[in-house]
Amino acid sequence: MSRVGIIGGTNADFDFEWYGDQRIGTPYGAVDIAEGRVSGANVSAAFVRRHGRGHERLSSMVEHRANITALAELGCAAIIATTVCGIVDPDVSLASAIVFDDLFFPDNRLPDGTACTFFAEEGQPGRGHYIFGSPFSPSLRAALIEAGMNEGIAVRGEATYAHMLGPRFNSRAEVGWLRGLGVTALSQTAGPEAVLAGELEIPYALVGFGVDYANGVRDEPTPVETLDANIAASEQVFGALVGGALRTLGETPFDSGFVYRF
Repeated sequence: MSRVGIIGGTNADFDFEWYGDQRIGTPYGAVDIAEGRVSGANVSAAFVRRHGRGHERLSSMVEHRANITALAELGCAAIIATTVCGIVDPDVSLASAIVFDDLFFPDNRLPDGTACTFFAEEGQPGRGHYIFGSPFSPSLRAALIEAGMNEGIAVRGEATYAHMLGPRFNSRAEVGWLRGLGVTALSQTAGPEAVLAGELEIPYALVGFGVDYANGVRDEPTPVETLDANIAASEQVFGALVGGALRTLGETPFDSGFVYRF
């Protein structure tokens, strides 16, 4: 049985059959991983809570290289990640699921400001450039969209995700800039995951859930009560989409570009 990594964001927990926990040591820090499976699936799951069990880590504290390295060391053949996000496109409804197909992450930086890459040393074996049309795996995206159809969940399948450094939220001017570029939604965590998974040639997909409108998208800000209610609702939607996708996955190719190595 192959293994799929799951990276869960804010309030993302999964009612799967969990049968073990382990801590994986990496050069970038230790990572706690839950292992389990989904009924009816031919793949097992390795689950990383991006922010910790009690959201101990803000977005600026997440060790992305540690998380991706740990899932790679466990032999994960693919990674599916979730994120609650702020909606930038005013035509997109709140409390809707999004399977992203493009990425806006021009600074390519980790939370500490260093370059978002595993290739950090001169002459490092395997160093290269990650080249892609989209860093999100078409095979994984198709499985998530199919899961939405099977579960009766409307899924937007063409959308651009913007990664913005946190932990502060963005200004009206920044959000207006992103809206002009065609961004659909934003959050503060998934850009590095997509890039780092690509450098290790692990297929990666991202499913989002819109919990509020970003600053300036609507005349009035989203009430905190609505934000909280949407975050709570995201758990069931993420579980249905990720679980449904795992039930249909077989061997997943690395179909989101390639690494031009030296």
